[in-house]
Amino acid sequence: MTNMRPPQKSKLLKVIILGDGGVGKSALLTRFVSNRYEENNFHTIGVEFMNKDIAVDGEKYTLQIWDTAGQERFRALRTPFYRGSDMCLLCYALDDRDSLRGCGLWRNEFLNYADVKADRFPFIVVGNKNDLRPEKRQVSYEDVQQWCTEYGIGAHIETSSKTATNVSDAFVLALRQWRRMECVAEAEQRQLGDTIDLTQPIQLMHRRQCCTGGGGGGGGTRSKADDVVNEADDDGQMADAAMHSPSAMSRHLFGQSRSSPKAPATNYRL
Repeated sequence: MTNMRPPQKSKLLKVIILGDGGVGKSALLTRFVSNRYEENNFHTIGVEFMNKDIAVDGEKYTLQIWDTAGQERFRALRTPFYRGSDMCLLCYALDDRDSLRGCGLWRNEFLNYADVKADRFPFIVVGNKNDLRPEKRQVSYEDVQQWCTEYGIGAHIETSSKTATNVSDAFVLALRQWRRMECVAEAEQRQLGDTIDLTQPIQLMHRRQCCTGGGGGGGGTRSKADDVVNEADDDGQMADAAMHSPSAMSRHLFGQSRSSPKAPATNYRL
């Protein structure tokens, strides 16, 4: 009989695509998921999502990719979907310089509603329409580098949904950024000692003194309750001792020092 390894389960990750209207977000998603390109795409209303299974470096993942509307009037519809995202693609068009500036506003909006830290979340800057002729480009490679440096983003890529250039590479790049940040977060947790090793036995602390059994015999130590009982006078005024230490009173009544009075003698016989 051979040991069979269980089939590897894929990890579900949420990806959100942000950018101005008309920069090619829907075309990028359709090309990546269905390998199709439509010349005339309608603007997205609200949000849409598709799933895509992908294998990177021997690991299987399921990407749940959310395409958001870029128009301001759809802001109330898209922002509730920011929470729970694992990575974000900030898209701009290479023939629209203003769309690159708009990525800063999209980043700030996402940080506000997703409630994540900017330096701990994987942002990827994606320049669409890489198939354009050079004279139609308004954003150079140096412009993008300068913008990414200003906002602390370390990964950017140019794609073309029309020619399927670097489309899959953009999502793989985002996934590897996510994995790198996950490894950093796990290493920091191990250093802080926040992780629990479930393979190790749990060591329980045992109390040496029971609540009713005395002070652990033979140790020669005296508790504060013992001192209070001994301070009581010989006339039997235990109430005063109980007021100072109720535990001492209960120990005197329920401990080994308790003695029962003898029954009085009687001349009656049954």
